[in-house]
Parts: sequence; C-alpha cells; structure tokens
Amino acid sequence: MKHLAVVTLLLFPLMAIAEDQELAALFKNHKTNGTIILTSLDGISTFVHNDKRANKRFSTASTFKILNSLIALEEGLVSTAESVIKWDGTQYEYELWNKNQTLKSAFQVSCVWCYQKLARKVGSEKYRDYISSVSYGRLLDEFNETTFWLDNGLTISAVEQINFLKKVYSHSISFSSSSYETLREIMVVEESPSYTLRAKTGWAARVTPQVGWYVGYVEVKDNVWFFATNIEISSSKDLVLRKEITESALRIKGIIKDA
Repeated sequence: MKHLAVVTLLLFPLMAIAEDQELAALFKNHKTNGTIILTSLDGISTFVHNDKRANKRFSTASTFKILNSLIALEEGLVSTAESVIKWDGTQYEYELWNKNQTLKSAFQVSCVWCYQKLARKVGSEKYRDYISSVSYGRLLDEFNETTFWLDNGLTISAVEQINFLKKVYSHSISFSSSSYETLREIMVVEESPSYTLRAKTGWAARVTPQVGWYVGYVEVKDNVWFFATNIEISSSKDLVLRKEITESALRIKGIIKDA
C-alpha cells in the first residue's frame, strides 16, 4: 500500500466530534475511565469516546519508544531490527529483560534499561531538538534524559499521538527510509490475511493516577486506521484492558474481522 504524502485530519484539538455510544459502552462495561480515538488515514471517518480526555496530555510512558527507536536509528546507535543491545548483568523484575536484547525484542518487551542505555548516547540536547521538530507532545524545560518519558517529563495527548502516527506512516518527518522500515518491522503485533496491526503499549506507573496506553495503526485492504487509547490504571490487573478495549473497538467498527 502506498503511503500518502498529506495528512489532514486531527492536526488540531477535537472539538465537534460527537461522543460515540458504542465506544462509550465498552468503557462503561469495563468500569474504566479513559479515552479512545479511531480515525482513518484520509480523515473521512473518526470515532471518539471522551473527547475532553482525548485532548489532555499524560505521560508518554513506553509509547515514546516509537519515536525513540527512530531517533536511535537515525543517530546510528542501532542499524537494524536485529542490532544487539548488550545486557550488563543487572537483575530486573521482568525476567525477559535479563539478557542481551535486539532492537526488536527491546521494543516488544518494553525493555527500559535498553532505551536508557541508548538515551545516554543521544543526550538531552538532541532529544530536545528531535521532540521539538516533530511537535511531539510537551517536554519540560528541565528533564532527566533517562527517565523523562516515564516520570511526566514528556507528556502527550491521544490527539497528538494520532497526529504523530499519521506523520510516521506517511514518512512526512525527516527520518531516513531505512529508519522508517525498521520501525515498521519492530512494531508488528499481529498479521493476518486481512490486516496488519502495528502498535505499542505504555504504562505510566510513576505518576498518579497511573495511565495505560495503546497506540498504533491497522492496515486493511483498502484503508489504514489509527488508534490511540489511554485508561486509568488502578492495579496491574487493569493493564490487559488497554488492548482488550482497543481490539473490541476495532471489531465493533468493522475495521478488523475474525476469520
């Protein structure tokens, strides 16, 4: 599918899009406070639950790994999805982190130490320049270069997530083609004969209330649909709802279908 060069929708706050009752029912049924946006690449169709929250910024958490991966690739810190990030032997709570990683595995298991290792090499000034040039959320004037995406130093709204994802899909930000292609590879969550889902989760556990994210896009036969979901997290048991609500919404709207 060819990438479109022009992205026209949601480059401004949501104002006049009516509350979608089917999406609202999903959150009500799960007794969860949050928001979701589903929008097509061409902008003709958009569905929203809780537009007020959709325009509110929250900690980016690991959804920043989408942009962070592009930055690391562009800076030459990694070159392919299989580039190795060496583990120093530190034991972490998550067993999957306790080994050497590739860029692909680090992205998929949200390996914090991997991206912190890369972040030290990028440095705060380059981060400031990249984030400003992409118009990615809001970065505090003073921030810790290894934790800013975790501790509220960098915040973003669901609307801004959609805007960024559309820019990434259309290659309208000044990154190399190879960086974009590697990102496409590591973002794959699910492939079927009828669709390909690329996405990233996020869990802002260092803020109150905690926030869970699920953002990405689905390529179907004749369109591309972008989504951004965030919910309040009361306990780790709520984390599964990020994907459950999003995937249910995609099915309710007929964007993805079970075989």
